[in-house]
Amino acid sequence: MNHMTRKATNLFALLLAIALIVPSAYAVQPETKDLTKLFRDGGVNVQQLQVVEVGGIVVIRGRTDNLDRAAEAGRFAQSLGYTRVANLVQLRLPTDDATIQRQAERELSIHRGLEGTNMSVASRDGIVSLGGRFSELQRDMAVQLVRNIDGVRGVNTDGMQR
Repeated sequence: MNHMTRKATNLFALLLAIALIVPSAYAVQPETKDLTKLFRDGGVNVQQLQVVEVGGIVVIRGRTDNLDRAAEAGRFAQSLGYTRVANLVQLRLPTDDATIQRQAERELSIHRGLEGTNMSVASRDGIVSLGGRFSELQRDMAVQLVRNIDGVRGVNTDGMQR
């Protein structure tokens, strides 16, 4: 390629890049409107409630342990005249501490890296407390195993000794 052709190609590539980048920089972003207070004032009772309207779509986020409360958030949006509603309220099932404790005890007892350890396990509201004598590596393994159990919201290792 001669020098003039190379210059023309580089100039064309530069102009093409500018033509592609500039319009996206000035693209109109849809307006976001916070509706959280309106929903709370309207009686929507959901934990960590966040409601926004983006481009005519109402997005509802939060958590509840009651299916009717989750559905009510969507119905309230429709009562305000919104037809496009994304109800992303998460349904949190009640914590079954006895099941969590049994699963944690089982997982910890069958893991090869924890053989020979004498440990205690307790669960309250999905928070698992581990006790006993562990090395730091064993503690980290135990915490990782327990965190992966459904319903576990946290792991407390204050009762563990080295």
